[in-house]
Amino acid sequence: MDFLFPLTAGLAAAAIVLGGIVEGYGYGLSLGTNWPYTRDIHVLALKGDPEAIHRIVATSIGILSLITMIIRPSFVAFVGFGLIIATALLGMATLYVLAGKLPSFLQGLHGIVAYTLFVTYLLASLGITDFQGYISFLINAITPPHVLYFVIFLGGWTTGARRMVNPIGNVRLPKGTVQWVWTFHGIFTLIFLASLIYLRLWLGLALALLEAAVGLWVYRSINRNPARPGISVGIHQLVSVTIALYLVLNALGYV
Repeated sequence: MDFLFPLTAGLAAAAIVLGGIVEGYGYGLSLGTNWPYTRDIHVLALKGDPEAIHRIVATSIGILSLITMIIRPSFVAFVGFGLIIATALLGMATLYVLAGKLPSFLQGLHGIVAYTLFVTYLLASLGITDFQGYISFLINAITPPHVLYFVIFLGGWTTGARRMVNPIGNVRLPKGTVQWVWTFHGIFTLIFLASLIYLRLWLGLALALLEAAVGLWVYRSINRNPARPGISVGIHQLVSVTIALYLVLNALGYV
């Protein structure tokens, strides 16, 4: 059963990227606010609805997490299952954020929990399943991963604040929640870049610069077509997942 941890980590990464594709092609509320199930969801998934695929993948992660907790009980397995529950609850909250019924920062929290879920199962895949190893990693990997978390949180908050349908606008002097949150997203991106330079993590810096470039592409795409900014959002999430993967492997001495 050694494949369970890496499979769950891979699906968690896929769910993050799919979330970007959902936003990019305007499918955020394509299935309404009922989560995770909806009528004929498999039919919609086969027709290419990314939100349906996203929900099926998320449900699969939950099933795998439960199986792992039963078959291979460990501290990280229990943490992972708790994160699944938190991700599901915040996933439901995100739908209500898009519907304008809950505050937008909850979508930022959803992003943080989703990435923590990915990192948790990635660590388990690399053999860190006990309390001491897991906590030690969290304490010792203070920067830049924790700075990246602020970037992720503010990026998700920006998405929630614009409800996936409104533009960010031309940000010179920030006005309104969307522009202020997006501005702080940019500021923490610069702090993240500076931390990578300080630590001489050159591969991470290259990935982060690519991420910043894609982020500007996302910004332009959102302002051009707010409801359907396109593949740029999915690529943005893909590069973010790659950076998180790199930082974990680097912290453990693999790269």
